[in-house]
Amino acid sequence: MNIPMTEATTNVVRVTAPKPATETPLEMGDDRSVEQSIRLTSRYVTVDGTPWIPVMGEYHFSRDLPQRWETELRKLKAGGISVLATYLIWNIHEDVEGEVRWDGHRDVRRFIEIADRVGLKVMLRIGPWAHGEARNGGFPDWLQAMPMRHRSDDPAYLAYARTWYAAIEEQVRGLFHTADNPAGPIIGIQVDNELYDNGPHLATLRTIAEEVGMRASLWTATGWGGAELPYGRVLPVYAGYSDGFWEESTTGWPGFGVMHFTYNTVRDDLTVGADLRDAPVEIDDDANLGTGDPWPFVTCELGGGMAVAYHRRPLVDSDDVAALALTKVGSGSSWQGYYMYHGGLQAMGLQESHDTGYPNDVPARDYDFHAPLGTVGSQRRHYHLLRQQHLMLSSFGSAIADSVTTIPEQHEGSPRWAVRSNGRSAFLFANNHQPAIAALPALDDVQFTVEFDDASVTIPTSPVSLASGAYFAWPLRQRFGSLAAASVTAQPVTEFEGPNGPVVLFAASEGIDVEIQLEGSAGDVEGATAISDGEVLVLRPDAARGLGREVRIGDTTLVFLDGATAESVWRGDIDGRDSVVLWRGGGWFGERGFEAVLGSAGQELDVFPPLEGAERLSGEGSVFARYAVPAAPAERALEVPAFGSAPVAPVRRAGSSGRLSAPVDFSGAASIEVSVPAEALTADRAILSLDWTGDVIRAYVGDELIADQYWYGRMLEIDLAPYAEKLEETPLTLRAFAWEPATEVYVDERVRPQSETPVLEVRSAIVRPVATRAFA
Repeated sequence: MNIPMTEATTNVVRVTAPKPATETPLEMGDDRSVEQSIRLTSRYVTVDGTPWIPVMGEYHFSRDLPQRWETELRKLKAGGISVLATYLIWNIHEDVEGEVRWDGHRDVRRFIEIADRVGLKVMLRIGPWAHGEARNGGFPDWLQAMPMRHRSDDPAYLAYARTWYAAIEEQVRGLFHTADNPAGPIIGIQVDNELYDNGPHLATLRTIAEEVGMRASLWTATGWGGAELPYGRVLPVYAGYSDGFWEESTTGWPGFGVMHFTYNTVRDDLTVGADLRDAPVEIDDDANLGTGDPWPFVTCELGGGMAVAYHRRPLVDSDDVAALALTKVGSGSSWQGYYMYHGGLQAMGLQESHDTGYPNDVPARDYDFHAPLGTVGSQRRHYHLLRQQHLMLSSFGSAIADSVTTIPEQHEGSPRWAVRSNGRSAFLFANNHQPAIAALPALDDVQFTVEFDDASVTIPTSPVSLASGAYFAWPLRQRFGSLAAASVTAQPVTEFEGPNGPVVLFAASEGIDVEIQLEGSAGDVEGATAISDGEVLVLRPDAARGLGREVRIGDTTLVFLDGATAESVWRGDIDGRDSVVLWRGGGWFGERGFEAVLGSAGQELDVFPPLEGAERLSGEGSVFARYAVPAAPAERALEVPAFGSAPVAPVRRAGSSGRLSAPVDFSGAASIEVSVPAEALTADRAILSLDWTGDVIRAYVGDELIADQYWYGRMLEIDLAPYAEKLEETPLTLRAFAWEPATEVYVDERVRPQSETPVLEVRSAIVRPVATRAFA
């Protein structure tokens, strides 16, 4: 293929057909005769022989209310999650030795059964040691105090581990995916967590789990930190965070961050969990850090956001999360796993802290993590950005999985890019995003050439500017509908059978004109202007971006969406119909159809296929039907008195690293009472958004601590609905310490108060009733 270029390009890479994927040297995977058999090749996971890129999201059942589980699991599913990951945190279940509890928020069986009902597979993280910012890493205090070698093959410890595993197995019996129960939701088990120096013990844990009756297609263990793993017995899984609360307060952007925004085949991040080690990480010079491993690149902890510690409070943005995730796909990830995908509340007194020997003081209750789904179920922008990627992996993941990554040589001023190719077609990934503290500059005159064995693609045909913060995946010579080989300067979102044939939705790249390069016979073209012809037809859409920007090529319709509209694409089941929804707001697919979370003003929702019996509005384009969505009930602003003083917390240092410690005595904190009228709490969820500035705040109803936050520039969200009855009798009490200008606490410079005196204020407190409208 030869495309005219305005000038020569230096961004050139050659790709060739990879060797066929092979069997892995791992003792796991289903027999091929098993229905819905899950197996591993050297590059990807398969289900019944078809390549599959799982998308896994972490949500801890024991850190949320049971009455919320189904709605929140449906949000996971609607966000494109296919595998639910969840910790079993031992000290939440067995605070008293011998009294193992599975009631209420501890009911793992009920949680998994709901997950199964909404269509999620499950990865159980069974410990015994979990971490998860839990006290003792999840060990009960009584176990922590036992005179034994914990997390080892000490027979005394193994006896307790066996008892714990047996208790779990009894709860989840019959829910494993097996030959006799192919529809069982539990497909994988992770043993322990962040154990880096005792591979034989991890093998022992797997053996014990199997001996007590656990069955799994996949057995995993965290491989980061140069971990010593038992070869063949566990599949290594990896992490990637854009920032870390575990770093020192003097650290700006952590040094490890760059690798996660740069294409590379290194899977291991040596810094995750390093603050809990007794000695620095030491590895051999020839360690491959996961490069070249004969099994798929699997992640379990791509940062869905970031927790905060008292001494260090990172401000991770939505684009940080989404750019990192897409960079991992471009680097070869065949399993996208997020930690956390859904925030939660720490069980009272069970968080890690300096008082329990940890290097970090984390909040007593807050474990929001600024995750895609917040503690109270808020669907943040990165929920929508990630859903866009997950829809792509669902529709085109088979082609992406069966390809290998080629990373061009980088040089000063060149873009960061990579190509995942099967030798004939490919996806081109580019990332020009890093967190704000280390933002990358815009790049001019960017153009890419990918040389295949039988042809060459140069895209775009003329150089373009790559904006600071841009990141995308472009298809090269991919099949869409009846188009045999299309290369497009836009990211595919999803493909479905529309009213007149196949429809493919694309997200246009910011500042880059849409260009379609077609090989072979194209058929009649509508909605685009042909730039050149011959072997390759180059098309540019005629209409502006949006639902009306359609290009019809034969029977296939390509729709090019602007960024905000692309973030609004959902796909799921409505009354038995595979439906595509465009909705700029929160929502999920429920038993009543698509549940749209109502906004403060009336909006519009677009759907294909059309809804049955609903009144339609005039819409855009030829594919979607449009419907009106009413506004939500009015928000209510609460009257909040000013704090009468601005006390600062006493400065103290403690913990294993001598870092700044959070206040534990709030008797000297400023305190105010806020009345919450009953009419503000009539909805199933009534979300209080507290816009405040200070150091630490705690919210009480009576004597119950219901929420807290270390201030780091974001609002504190609290669902007041569970406390409606109590709030009729008693006000909401806020106790807080002021921000101290001279503090050594790390807070992002973008939000760090510029004041010479202590700051403590609540600017607003607004209660938003969460209301939905079902569309079926």
